[in-house]
Amino acid sequence: MAGSRRLLYTLRSSLKSTPYPPSTPPSPITALLHLHRRYSAAPAVRPKDDQEPWWKESMSKVRNIGISAHIDSGKTTLTERVLFYTGRIHEIHEVRGKDGVGAKMDSMELEREKGITIQSAATYCTWKDYQINIIDTPGHVDFTIEVERALRVLDGAILVLCSVGGVQSQSITVDRQMRRYEVPRIAFINKLDRMGADPWKVLNQARKKLRHHSAAVQIPIGLEEDFQGLVDLVQLKAYYFRGSSGENVVTEEIPADMQAMAAEKRRELIEAVSDVDDLLAESFLSDEPISSADLEAAIRRATIARKFIPVFMGSAFKNKGVQPLLDGVFNYLPCPLEVDNFALDQSKKEEKVKLGGTPAGPMVALAFKLEERPFGQLTYLRIYDGVLKKGEFITNINTGKKIKVSKLGRMHSDSMEDIQEAHAGQIVAVFGLDCASGDTFTDGSVKYTMTSMNVPEPVVSLAVSPVSKDSGKQFSKALNRFQREDPTFRVGLDPESGQTIISGMGELHLDIYVERIRREYKVDATVGKPRVNFRETITQRAEFDYLHKKQSGGQGQYGRVCGYMEPLPAGSETKFEFENMIIGQAIPSNFIPHIEKGFREAANSGSLIGYPVENIRVVMTDGASHAVDSSELAFRLASIYAFRQCYTKCKPVILEPVMLVELKVPTEFQGNVSGDLNRRKGIIVGNDQDGDDSVITALVPLNNMFGYSTALRSMTQGKGEFTMEYKEHSPVSADVQTQLINAHKPKVAE
Repeated sequence: MAGSRRLLYTLRSSLKSTPYPPSTPPSPITALLHLHRRYSAAPAVRPKDDQEPWWKESMSKVRNIGISAHIDSGKTTLTERVLFYTGRIHEIHEVRGKDGVGAKMDSMELEREKGITIQSAATYCTWKDYQINIIDTPGHVDFTIEVERALRVLDGAILVLCSVGGVQSQSITVDRQMRRYEVPRIAFINKLDRMGADPWKVLNQARKKLRHHSAAVQIPIGLEEDFQGLVDLVQLKAYYFRGSSGENVVTEEIPADMQAMAAEKRRELIEAVSDVDDLLAESFLSDEPISSADLEAAIRRATIARKFIPVFMGSAFKNKGVQPLLDGVFNYLPCPLEVDNFALDQSKKEEKVKLGGTPAGPMVALAFKLEERPFGQLTYLRIYDGVLKKGEFITNINTGKKIKVSKLGRMHSDSMEDIQEAHAGQIVAVFGLDCASGDTFTDGSVKYTMTSMNVPEPVVSLAVSPVSKDSGKQFSKALNRFQREDPTFRVGLDPESGQTIISGMGELHLDIYVERIRREYKVDATVGKPRVNFRETITQRAEFDYLHKKQSGGQGQYGRVCGYMEPLPAGSETKFEFENMIIGQAIPSNFIPHIEKGFREAANSGSLIGYPVENIRVVMTDGASHAVDSSELAFRLASIYAFRQCYTKCKPVILEPVMLVELKVPTEFQGNVSGDLNRRKGIIVGNDQDGDDSVITALVPLNNMFGYSTALRSMTQGKGEFTMEYKEHSPVSADVQTQLINAHKPKVAE
């Protein structure tokens, strides 16, 4: 009753804004009835045009979902079962199966060899008249951009959690990405057949670590070797999975020995949903019996509003719990009509516009992923509005080019199935579109662009070069292709050595690309030592006053710039700010953009070790110009020299990438591992016990983490495992800064 009283108090305090006759202050139940009328008066989704019911029904039966999780939680295995039960494939193959075929969604040879997902794969299937578009994403942090761009275009997601490993580092990252793109989600606790499986521990971790407001909608019948089936807390039925591949779902009554537990967990579920859904709270407070239909509707409302996360359970590998999860996808996750999507109207100074999300509007689509195929570029599009037809012309708003849709299809892993048209809410693939990842396409009647994705900065670099000079053309072709496909993969040229430098999210990320160059383009490449992407920044304010004056016959060069440079406050969104505070016309306004360009150019290479300078604000306060000799070049050069002159006065420091490292090691090796982290200048920020294992969380400079997997294996007799992800750039210690500067000096001298 304590939970009920707390909820009642919350409802009373939240109803002050509800209008009632002044003479009759409402009782709590009257207030709830007012709420009920207010909520039920408006439909959850109002179609754009009531005269067009043909698309309303078909779109209400579409679900666009992604499957995301920490590495090795069973995402691809789960997707394989989904495809089998929906009839898309006719036999199941394992990720590391003995038959050598591999899972359908791991179509790349490297994925099947290593047993990991490297690039997201799209497919679609039909389950009980519902069309489900699925994107299976990688779990490794090095391929985080694949998760990022999949979530950008999806309406819902399944967060897979391992019942033994629980909430791990990449689970937290994926959940953060889901929050960023406001994606409603359901959770699936997988691997209940494994030794040490504990779904209730995982549920509590999700509430604590991920701050999920969640509750189980199922409870397992047995665990580990005794895992037999599931009890559905909404329908109050028991499910068993018979047949060689669990394809026959048998519905029975709840076992007598589980009746009490089922009643207790159902009450927990109702309480959790009542906290965020007023209609269910009304029935709950009135002690009315709550039907399965009412509970299901309340869970759906709360899930779509991102206030609640229903938790499903099962074992994909043992073919148990997948079909009820599919039912959960269409019962609880939104259709395209129930999700608000916004575009920026370029013809109205990027005014935010809400898209109708129906086939009746103008066609708007986002290119979220590119793939190079033997016959040209394959572009994945999410259609947000309107209808896309084969043979029609569409306009790339980012470039202004008109392009004909010559081939339109839907993807099933690496195979494409041709279609004639597709409408809003669907994910399709188009051949022959010349575009970049993140470009927006319309039918030309509107100039809308979709908001962009969050692209993390690369943290590791490698020097690469082809072994044979004859293969230089193929080598360049490979690098250009991978850059277009993956926004986190960057290619540059070292100005000192002339070497090609590739940058990415980690060692594995770059190793995969080097291996793909060898396999797909038949080019052997030599690889240098991994190099960390340092940055530089300033720590104090300093003023500059520089005059650039040069006379060499004819028109000279004259430009004077005065102002100051200061560090940006912590947490600033921009890394470089330029502000013009000159009063009057000391410098003509047409030269100001070139002064900014000069400062930005100078900030690309700091004087300590030649890395870009971040978190800096340049303010112009005064200057001088000459009627004849001042020019754009003169002021640009004056800015560059002023930056260099002032930079040393600002007490610059070097920043290095720091990684959040999570280790899981047997308790007996905890001392050795902690000591090794301290030697690597790591800071231990967390140490938890998980059964016989210690879970250590630490912040360690990336420069000290190369080759760590080998060191960890030798310290823990091969029993330890770790994951790491980029956390932030932070200042190096004084001794490391001196070493880096001294190492940089010989290169400059050469």
